[in-house]
Amino acid sequence: MSPLITGEAVVLELRPASFAARSLGLILDVVVHSALLIAILMAMGAARDELDEAAAGALTLVSVVLCFVIVPAAVETLTRGLSLGKLAAGLRIVRDDGGAIRFRHAVIRALIGFLEIYQTFGGVAITVALFDSRSRRLGDIVAGTYSLRRRVPVEPAIVPVAPRHLAAWAEAADIGRIPDALGRRAAQFMRQAPRMSPLSRSGMAAALATEMSGYVAPSPPPGTTPDDYLAAVLAERRTRELRRLGAARRESNRIAERLHRLPFTAARDS
Repeated sequence: MSPLITGEAVVLELRPASFAARSLGLILDVVVHSALLIAILMAMGAARDELDEAAAGALTLVSVVLCFVIVPAAVETLTRGLSLGKLAAGLRIVRDDGGAIRFRHAVIRALIGFLEIYQTFGGVAITVALFDSRSRRLGDIVAGTYSLRRRVPVEPAIVPVAPRHLAAWAEAADIGRIPDALGRRAAQFMRQAPRMSPLSRSGMAAALATEMSGYVAPSPPPGTTPDDYLAAVLAERRTRELRRLGAARRESNRIAERLHRLPFTAARDS
């Protein structure tokens, strides 16, 4: 699988579905669509008996196209790549760039899927998916889509920690003027840094450290790397924000306690 990389060289964590998961979702969808077709044909049984052979055949063909092409395409379009089988298997169909599919993607998948799944009993779909790195069937390759895993483990939150040799400097530094937007960009960089290429990581760290140095005083000790500088500033900023929020909460609790004392309680009861 070729990873998706943004313009800032960040590798997106988009995990294609395995062949087994895709097979499970496909089987469930086939069962649902087949059951829908059987229900429609049974409901039209009396009407088909009164028609001639050509009309009955046309009505059957329309029912097949409705259940195996129109309904799947409509469901995937309205749900942005979902279906009953994909919901059960924890999958979603997305474009090759990770975006939501459109009507044309769903139609192409449904039309080719009718040929490679129902006409060949899944033989073409299985053969193509086995030799594709993202387990795509022929309809996905033509439409430019693939199946994405929706149920992935949640990554633990990354809390910035100040390096030991910068702890004393960070505690004494003036960092209260850092804009919130710059702080958010620096925090996002720290979360994504492990997934960035070394060259892009060093360049972005240097740019953020240079921008942040205009709001932090005094300057860090000589020899401080941009990564350590950002980690120390963000860790100290987080510590000070937690202290400020803790102090505000204690003050709020103190005021609430005073408001519930006498004579306010007595006056309220009377």
